Formats: sequence, C-alpha cells, structure tokens
Amino acid sequence: MVILTSVLTTGALTLTACGSRDDSGDKGGDSGSSTTLTIGVDAPLSGENSTTGLGIQYGAQIAVDDANKNNWVPGVKFQLKALDDKAQPATGQSNATNIVGDKTAVGAVGPLNSGVAQTMQQVFASANMVQISPANTNPELTQGKNWQTDKKRPFKTYFRTATTDELQGSFAAGYAFNGLKKKKAFVVDDKQTYGAGLAKIFAEQYKKLGGKVVGTDHVNTGDKDFGSLVTKIKNSGADLLYYGGQYDESALITKQLKDAGVKIPLFGGDGMFASTYIEAAGKSSEGDLATAIGVPADTLPAAKQFIQTYKDKGYKGDYGAYGAYAYDATTAIIKAVKAAADANGGKVPSDINDLRSKVVDGVQKSDFEGLTGKISFDQYGDTTNKQLTVYQVEKGAWKAVETGTADLQ
Repeated sequence: MVILTSVLTTGALTLTACGSRDDSGDKGGDSGSSTTLTIGVDAPLSGENSTTGLGIQYGAQIAVDDANKNNWVPGVKFQLKALDDKAQPATGQSNATNIVGDKTAVGAVGPLNSGVAQTMQQVFASANMVQISPANTNPELTQGKNWQTDKKRPFKTYFRTATTDELQGSFAAGYAFNGLKKKKAFVVDDKQTYGAGLAKIFAEQYKKLGGKVVGTDHVNTGDKDFGSLVTKIKNSGADLLYYGGQYDESALITKQLKDAGVKIPLFGGDGMFASTYIEAAGKSSEGDLATAIGVPADTLPAAKQFIQTYKDKGYKGDYGAYGAYAYDATTAIIKAVKAAADANGGKVPSDINDLRSKVVDGVQKSDFEGLTGKISFDQYGDTTNKQLTVYQVEKGAWKAVETGTADLQ
C-alpha cells in the first residue's frame, strides 16, 4: 500500500512540476506545470475483508492512472491516498479526518463496510467533501434511520455506486423462494450494521412471499467455532441458510455445516461474494449462493480494458465485487473537478473549500456512461443503477445464475 502524504498545509492549491511517475510507471499530464489533487481511498487493505478492500483501492488507482494518462482534466494531476481501515469504524473515522486534513484532497472513495461509513459521514460532511462508496448497501446511510417510513437524506456529501440492501435482500428472498423453491430458511447475521440489516430485510421479504423462517441466530465477527449454531440449523429442518455478513465467518459456517451432514446451501449478500470465500470453504462451498450489485464485470464491454489492466498490473485482491464500481466512483469525482474547472475559465478554483463544494455539486449532477452502466444519483445520493445478480458456486467458481432488479412486494 502506497500512501501519498499531503503536499500542502494551507487552504490554497499550488502548482507542482508535472511528469512525475505514478506507481504504474506511467507519466501523467503534460510537460508543463499542473495542479496536484488527491483522491482518498478508505477500505480494509489488510486482515478481514481485505480481498474486496484491495479491489476497491486498485479500481480507484486505475481510474486515477487513466485520468492522468489521458489528460481528462487539463492542468491537473491526480494522486491516490489509500488508507487501511481494517474494517474498524474507529479507524475509518480517523482515516476520514486524515483525508479532509489534506488540503489537496477533493474527495474520497470508500469505505467497504457500512458500519465504518457511519463513523465517516459526519467528518466528510463537516468539510463539505464528497464521499462515494462503491460498496456500502445499508439504506440508512442515504435515507436515514426511518427509511422504511420516512426517507430523509442525512448527508448531502455522501453517495454510492452500489444499490441498497432493501433491493439486495428482497432480490435474494425472491430467488430463494421462487427460483430455488426453498420454503424454510434459517437466518443468521453477524450483528454488524451491514449484516444485521441485510438479514432483516431478507427475512421480512421471504415471509411476505410465503416462506417460513424456522429460526434465527447471531454470531460475532472473528468467531471460528460454530458447532452450536450448526446444531440449531440441523434441528430446525431448514432447507436454506441465509447469512448476513462477510465471507470470513460464512466460509467457516458452510464448511462446518456440510461436515456435520447438513447439505443445504448457504445464501448471502455481496459481503460474501469473493474468491476468498470459495478458497476458505473449499468443496463445501459448492452450491452456495451470493447476491452482488450490478451485473458480472466480465460481461460488460466497457470493463474489458479495466479487467485486463488489473490483471496486467498484477494487483492483489478481487476486482469482481467492487473494483469497477470504485473506478466509476473515482471517475465521478474527477469529472466533477473538470466541471468545476470548465465553469471557472478552464482553471481549477484556487480555494480548496470552494473546489470541494463544487465537486459535491458536480457529483450530484453526474450523468455519464461508466464501466458498470450509467452513473447518476437520485435525491438521496443513491445510484440509479438498480441491477443485481445472484451467483452460485459451480465447480469451484462463482457463476452468475440470475440477473435483474428486486420486485418489492
């Protein structure tokens, strides 16, 4: 992980010599002088969830490299500041403070975890700096705590290129009941903002469709022994286990479940959709399922070059879940900088606070074709792209089995 430190300590931008090399070895910009602007990235880059967190970091990095190489914003060189939150809310909050304190920073991409996002939103809002997550799915982040009855946007600076759990949980419930024909589900979550919220929405929608929730339980992140949980599931007669949480615990649960002779599929959300899940669970993962935002990246013509670049660079992590969405989030920030410059006679506003404010406004007005489809945001800061995909493990790999949008009952 390369962390680029701030080049300024004052509120005004400065000119630096361009032509410096980025971590890919490419030269960015023209041979003259340019303004250096920073885009922060926050994600778990080590430890739990790092497979998908690294996909976010390098998705953003490729966007920055493309912007510099192709001179997307004349006179501006972008750099990335990648910070590791280790999936810890307090660390995420500290990272947000770090980013807003960098007077070259114009926006941030991330985080991965909704619980981490809750601690970061106010920090970015206080600095009037845009934050775009390619992965957060909890509805409260954009629509408020009472989102089911009274939607109110808490922070105008927060956006996401990922659709919400309201749609993801409902989409999973529909596929479980109508596609898999599973009538009895046991529902488990990891007590975290993302996992608990997703499991609750799945259970509510599953029951509305006519399914029966035969049991519920909770686990702690970091748990390794799920013997008592396996016994409860086995005795419940469930023909499906739905899990709200990340791949670290779900891979162990499915393995212990299958080892105990309970041959039912484990179905989870996008927090489970990573190659690491299959690697950790081994053959026990066969037949398990996960929903993920959007459609498979490798089926999108616009993402072909992105995927090739990711592989050619030898970047670690998994681009499949959020890499392309991080690229589009970063691009939205860059395009907003360009809009601010265009409205200012072709020059980036010299006052960083003014620029940050204009970038927030520019992101809200986003309307372009990204790698993942059309990039635009509604009045809550949510993506207007509501597509979702169900993946199933077949012969040791995730395979898309259903793509569409949730039909909310």
